[in-house]
Amino acid sequence: MAEVTEAQVLDALRTVKDPDRGNDIVSLGMISGLAIKGGNVGFSIEVDPKRGPALEPLRQAAEKAVDSIRGVTSVTAILTAHRAGPQMPGRGGHDGGHGGHGGHSHGAAPAQGGPQGGGGKAGVPGVRAIVAVASGKGGVGKSTTAANLALALAANGQRVGLLDADIYGPSMPRMMGITGKPNSRDGKTLEPMENYGIKVMSMGFLVAEDTPMIWRGPMVMSAIQQMLRDVAWGELDVLVVDMPPGTGDAQLTMAQNVPLAGAVIVSTPQDIALLDARKGLNMFRRVDVPVLGIVENMSYFCCPNCGHRSDIFSHGGARAEAEKLGVDFLGEVPLDIAIRETSDGGTPIVMARPDSEHAKVYRQIASTVWAKIGAGPRRAGPKIVIE
Repeated sequence: MAEVTEAQVLDALRTVKDPDRGNDIVSLGMISGLAIKGGNVGFSIEVDPKRGPALEPLRQAAEKAVDSIRGVTSVTAILTAHRAGPQMPGRGGHDGGHGGHGGHSHGAAPAQGGPQGGGGKAGVPGVRAIVAVASGKGGVGKSTTAANLALALAANGQRVGLLDADIYGPSMPRMMGITGKPNSRDGKTLEPMENYGIKVMSMGFLVAEDTPMIWRGPMVMSAIQQMLRDVAWGELDVLVVDMPPGTGDAQLTMAQNVPLAGAVIVSTPQDIALLDARKGLNMFRRVDVPVLGIVENMSYFCCPNCGHRSDIFSHGGARAEAEKLGVDFLGEVPLDIAIRETSDGGTPIVMARPDSEHAKVYRQIASTVWAKIGAGPRRAGPKIVIE
């Protein structure tokens, strides 16, 4: 079967006209972020935020037009908020400053460019506290920690949501054992998916698992904003956010525009991981986000046969780093095949083996985090009403 080409997709989209502007959406420069992976096609349609709610038929028409191309197996069209100001050049129109949901329109709310209300940050309606789980580098078990922390908080009695903000590598659908796409009752907000009593939202629900997100930073920032504010989270005590690794656009978007109750830093004991963890910690400090503490993941390995303990990645480095930096050490989680298997299987260890020593470690970390954020006043700002 012949591969689907960009030219074919753009030709199909030229048959779709903007009802208000009278020309096709390609000629109007409304298409951005076009990505083709085999038969999977994804793209963004840039619109004025005020027109977003009325343009769901346009989005559907664009999906239908592309779906008619021979060889296309899936189409994900996204309505994104067009922001005024300088734009980064890219193919198919404007590639900068945009992002959004796949498969649905949700009012195309503009990305929040800075503090609101005299320096305040607008919160997420109904969410009492937002906690970011972050790391300076990938491969340290951040997502596993985020999933088990969310489940542990729920096991301790809190109402919990989990936002997978790792746009490029979303792992929560698989880790939380959730398949399918979220629904929208009003065409403006998405209903989060749910499992194990946790409300979950991820870009992984909106695009095929093997579809690469070939997006620039501003698109990622807008997508994160929309997954925060255009999702019907309901009443939550804690929203745990699984951040992408590093200290880039996504982290700054969260830190500068959302009233984070705090950040949990995940690291392994080895020096190179601690170096990057220190960068992540210092980034949150510079933007006035409290660092709740450091978790040492893959802290040690115990042989399941003989019980011999090996410090494969060294040991105690995160504890020492926490003391040096003046933050709390939240706990150490071992390198254990059971943690890996349960996460890969969609039932993280706090749910799969709630009485295990590993689950107890996560429960204790969750108790410490909740003690730091649960006793204080709500940090959420003014409620956002989507019209």
